[in-house]
Formats: sequence, C-alpha cells, structure tokens
Amino acid sequence: MTEQVQQVKQVDPDGSASVRTTTVADENVTREEPKSSIAARVVWFIAGILITLLAFRFVLILLGANRGNTFVDLIYTLSYPFAAPFFGIFGYDLRYGVSRTELSTLVAIAVYALVAYGIARLLTIKQPN
Repeated sequence: MTEQVQQVKQVDPDGSASVRTTTVADENVTREEPKSSIAARVVWFIAGILITLLAFRFVLILLGANRGNTFVDLIYTLSYPFAAPFFGIFGYDLRYGVSRTELSTLVAIAVYALVAYGIARLLTIKQPN
C-alpha cells in the first residue's frame, strides 16, 4: 500500500497562515509480488495436496478401511507411489482392511513437508523474512 502526503495551507481569521500535513493511504495502488514468492506458494500448495493425501491414507489404514470402497481405493491408489519409498523403514506388510499403524506414511509426510520447506526457502532466499 502506498501513501500520499497532502499539505493544506490554512489562513486563520486573525490573518496568520498555517500548513497542515496529512498522509493519505492510496488503496487503489497494488504492489506486485515477487515471482519467487508466487513460486513458493505453488510449492506449498502442491505439498499441501500431497500431505493431505498421505494423511488420509494414514487415517484410513489406521481405521482398517475396506479397499472395496471406491473412495478408499482411490486414496490408496493415489498415495501409494508417494508412500512406497518409505515402506522398508519399519518393515511393511501389505494388508488392506486390517487396522494397523503405518509409521512409514508418517515419515513420508514429515519428509515431504521438509522438502517443500527447503524448496520454498530456496525460491525466496533473496527476500527478507
């Protein structure tokens, strides 16, 4: 938001002059955001979608959701490629429909969040905090 300074000269009834200065905010002028800030927002948006998908996967597996359901199958299918690289960390037994805690999905969420943070910070490295 930009500001404009206005000076108004007033003449009092006794003949003395005074100058009054006011600052007016110009709300019509918009400041353009740096392109790196927009790129960082895009990175966080994509990471948010991925993390949400993995969180759905974690909760559905925790509750033992039935893969026969279309929504559950969609979540499992979409999240599998992003969770699969982390399956060997704690051992992985692929059983759907059984309630279990899939810790590797929690690790995947943490890793993707850290990677998104690093990329977003790298994109905005020259900007002040």
